[in-house]
Parts: sequence; C-alpha cells; structure tokens
Amino acid sequence: MSHKRIPKRKAVMAVGGVAALGAAALLLPNANASQDDAAGDTTPRTFKATDASDLATRLRGVLGETFAGSYYDSGKRQLVVNVADGDTGLIAQAEKAGAVVRQVANSTAELKSAARTLKAGATIPGTSWAVDPRTDKILVTADSTVTGAKWDRLQSTVRSLGPGTATVRKSAGTFKTFVSGGDAIFSQVQGGTVRCSLGFNVTASDGSPAFLTAGHCGVAAKQWSDSETGQPIATVDRATFPGEGDFSLVKYDDPATQAPSEVNVGNGRTVQINQAADATVGETVFRMGSTTGLHDGTVTGLDATVNFQSETDPNGVDTVTGLIQTDVCAEPGDSGGSLFTQDGSALGLTSGGSGDCTSGGETFFQPVTTALQATGATLGDAGAGAGGGAGAGDQTGAGDQQAGVDGTGTGQEPGTGEQSGTGVDDGSSALTRTH
Repeated sequence: MSHKRIPKRKAVMAVGGVAALGAAALLLPNANASQDDAAGDTTPRTFKATDASDLATRLRGVLGETFAGSYYDSGKRQLVVNVADGDTGLIAQAEKAGAVVRQVANSTAELKSAARTLKAGATIPGTSWAVDPRTDKILVTADSTVTGAKWDRLQSTVRSLGPGTATVRKSAGTFKTFVSGGDAIFSQVQGGTVRCSLGFNVTASDGSPAFLTAGHCGVAAKQWSDSETGQPIATVDRATFPGEGDFSLVKYDDPATQAPSEVNVGNGRTVQINQAADATVGETVFRMGSTTGLHDGTVTGLDATVNFQSETDPNGVDTVTGLIQTDVCAEPGDSGGSLFTQDGSALGLTSGGSGDCTSGGETFFQPVTTALQATGATLGDAGAGAGGGAGAGDQTGAGDQQAGVDGTGTGQEPGTGEQSGTGVDDGSSALTRTH
C-alpha cells in the first residue's frame, strides 16, 4: 500500500515520550537574580539556575586558568565558583559579580590531566568518571560488573593520581544504553523493533525540520516512525556513537512537517522550550522518556566519560565522552529522551546509565549545545515550522523482540505499553519535583 504524504503534516511523536507522573502539576516559582547592584558589594547574590550558568560562563573567561569549575547551590540559590591559586583582583571581580568564591587545591588543568590518565589506564566496561566541582575531585564510578582484576586495575589507576584527586564509588546496577522497551519512536530492523525516545525538534542547517535523539539509536536504525507498524516519517542524517558524544540528527521526510518547540510531559501539559543551555552541577533538571515518563533530579558532574560494554564485541568497550552526569533515573526505552529545566531550557539527550526508577542510579546525557554545534542545527522556531519540542499522539506497540543498538536484534526483551498524550498546552506548562 502506498503511503500518502499529507501537506503540513504535524509531527505526532511526543518529545521524550508521553507517559508522565501524576506529580507534574504546578510550576515551581523561579528564583530571580537579586537586584542588589550596590557598588563594591561582595555579598553573594541569589540566582535562578539558568542565570547562574550564564554567570559561570562569563567568570570562566575572567578567571582564566585559575577557574576550577563551579556549581549551583540550589538550597541557597547561589553560584559557587572554585578558584585555584587565584589572583586577588580576579577573585574580587567574581565576588562583586555575586558568586561565592572558594579556594581549592585542584585546578581544571590538573583534573583534566587526571582524566587522561584514567582514559589510558582504566578504560574498562562498566566505569565512568566526571569532574565533581563540589568536591574538587574526579568522581569515578564502577558498576556491578567491575570485579576482580578489573576492580584492582581501576583502584591502582586511581591511586596513581595521588591523594585528593579522585574518589571511587560502586554502583549496584550495570551501565547500558537505554534502547529497548516501550518507546515513542520506532524502527523495524532485521532482528525486530528498535524503540527510542525523541529528544527535541530542531531546524537542520538546510532549513528542514528535524529532531535530535541518541546517537546509538541513529546507529541502530536509519528510518524512524511514530508508531510500531507505521510507515517511516524520518531518516537519520547523522549519528555519532561511540566517541565524542551520543547524538543523532534525524530529518523529517516531509519538509512541511510542523514540529513545535515544546516537551509534552503528559496529562495534556507541555513545557515550551525556549533555548539550549549548558548544564550546571547542582541544578534541578527534568527528564522525559516514553518508558518511565517524567522524572527529576540533580546534575552531579560534567564532561563525563562512560565506558559501555560493546554491543558488537563481547570483549570490547564503547567509550563516550563529554556527557552530563545526573542522579535522575531512567530505564530501557528512554534513550534519546529530553533533559530540560522547568523554565524551558533544553540541556541533554538521554544516553545511558545504571539502575532503574525503583532503586535509583545514575544517568548520563548528551549535551544539547554540543549536538547543535556538531550538526549545525538550531533549536526553537527557526523555520520550516520546526522547533525544539514536539506535538503528541497516541503511541501503541508490543514488540516481540528488541534489537541491540547495532541493529542486529541481539536483545530479547519484549516491549509493551500504550503511550498517549494530547500535546496540548493548556497554559499551565508545569512541573514539580517528585522527591
């Protein structure tokens, strides 16, 4: 049967899925930056997270090599900036700008050097590391598969960094990409059905409507549909995984597709996406995915390196760099889903992690800003009716077999679920924390 294209077709794939928690009800009030601009005042100011992120970027340029990271103290609504061997004049500038300045031992250069040592000596499946500015150390995580000689090798490498440089923690789960289960976007491959979550709609560099999702989804399958048995409506233009990121740019086949700039969080509610932003350690974030719906948590690390067990080589490792580390939960099928803030900033695309939404765990995200820069795409209503979110629709499916991320059908987990959402913005685009 031929597939008739409908002019001005509306994209019906819900961003990150459509199954939301009932707790998504009221928008928390944003903390605005204080208005105290008195000359010479070095009293720390209060900021909302996005303003704190902007200030951190500016102070990074001011402080130069002495800048050693920053984080957002959500309780006090303050930006804390780490300085290593800082010039008193530069520190005074940072304090006058409203930041809390903290003298630390490890500089950014020293922590990056330590990360290179970890890459050379501890690229082991089931490990990750990221800079934690709250401790001024590298946080190294090992999942449940890192035992015996692998664990000894990891500990030896960390010890070689010297005291006060890194800490090691064990995770009860297993690091994996989340590319199975009941999802909002589908692709048929030789081994079965691949399912992922749409991240954010964008406008490609040629002006055509497109969306971002996880790179391992784009590697797994070329064409994607908005229903399990439906005709493909989008084709992968570019996919990066593993390596320097985990992102795909997928173009809608119909250039007249309307793809609004919003995230559907379920129950008829949407969050308008206004911009792409860099994540800040300590800020509250929300994740949407079709398997588990809406969940929230905190950014715990930046520039994370994750070593996934290779899907194609039992003895290999798929290393991905430059990710955002969080304590937000996720499960198979949430891959590619949106990480965003309550005020409409797009932050990331779900990559993988350990744990689940019952016991918790850590989840890693591809930064949206990096994906946009690499693909040349833009976020928001920049043409062709495309934007940074999605419409909605009823998604149903019960796949008999899930393909692995290489598209060979190695997975055997059945996918079930009926995901639905109206995608209608009732004017109350709203979120609340769930813990």
